[in-house]
Amino acid sequence: MSRWAERALNAILRRVTETEDQCGNRWPLYADPDSALWTTTGRGSWTGGFWAGLLWLRATVSADPRHTAVACERTEALAPWVDADTATRGMIFWYATALAEGAEELRRRTALACLNAHDPELGLVPWGSAFGGPRLLARVDALPGLVRLLPEGGPAGAAAADAHVALQLGLTTSAGAHPSWIAVPGGGWSPYPEPGPGWSRTVAWLALAVADHAQVSPAGPVLLHCLCGWSGFTARFANGAPIVPPASAVRPQGPADTSAAAIEAVAALKLAALTGEDRWRDRATEVLRVLVTDHLRDGRLLDGCYDLAHGVATSHELVWGDFFLALALAMLIGVIDPFAC
Repeated sequence: MSRWAERALNAILRRVTETEDQCGNRWPLYADPDSALWTTTGRGSWTGGFWAGLLWLRATVSADPRHTAVACERTEALAPWVDADTATRGMIFWYATALAEGAEELRRRTALACLNAHDPELGLVPWGSAFGGPRLLARVDALPGLVRLLPEGGPAGAAAADAHVALQLGLTTSAGAHPSWIAVPGGGWSPYPEPGPGWSRTVAWLALAVADHAQVSPAGPVLLHCLCGWSGFTARFANGAPIVPPASAVRPQGPADTSAAAIEAVAALKLAALTGEDRWRDRATEVLRVLVTDHLRDGRLLDGCYDLAHGVATSHELVWGDFFLALALAMLIGVIDPFAC
């Protein structure tokens, strides 16, 4: 049953080596679907942890010391982001270190830095100013990784993670899956236009984070129950639901976003591990078969959408799409535990 998944995972890991050769010490963001050439960044941006995570996944599968050395070097190169004012530090450093050897101190330092940025009055780690725009945003894509990283800062970090998940879950599910909110002077939150309503990764990021939180926090199962009762979640994860969502539900005939489906597959496998229910594993398997059969070419997950609003890489290979597809395949065939990363 798993041979197709093993072949697909091996193809993605071969692509990791091609990407390494092409990018050198730069960081891949997205690649042209025809030329397979990557657009890169010099510092890693918010996606750096996914590239480091792919390198660690390759090292885990291959057990090759050379692969381990490369993964170590790329993870250490992310260190300047520890003190950056961005909630995406959770995403960067959790996925860069979860499978890593000897990265405990880097993870602990980042957890404490994120805890220091936590705003107890707002109840979250704000989105931050590192990428421009308003600092005091609550964005659903701030949750992944952060909910696993914050508890590394001790009881205060675990409490901060509880508060952040509860707040974001309440905001996102209260107004038609709106992914982004801005703090209102004097208290409260107002919808923020970017990312906009109908964003493909809203449910994916939320489901992934809430599943991770349910595994590490006593408060998690209650919030997971709330998620599973939300119509936005059930519409995406039900048997027979479309596998690959449009990049924006506002433009249903526009570009698709395979990266959202890959994230959802990881979330479903985590839900299967949490609940023991076959329906979650069945859904993940269905999603992965479609992605591998219809959208994977030479180890590249195509048809991902980087930024529809600004017309950037709207039908491309995305570094996090490759990462989550590889991660889900590795979980499906038992290479790693669903909560190892």
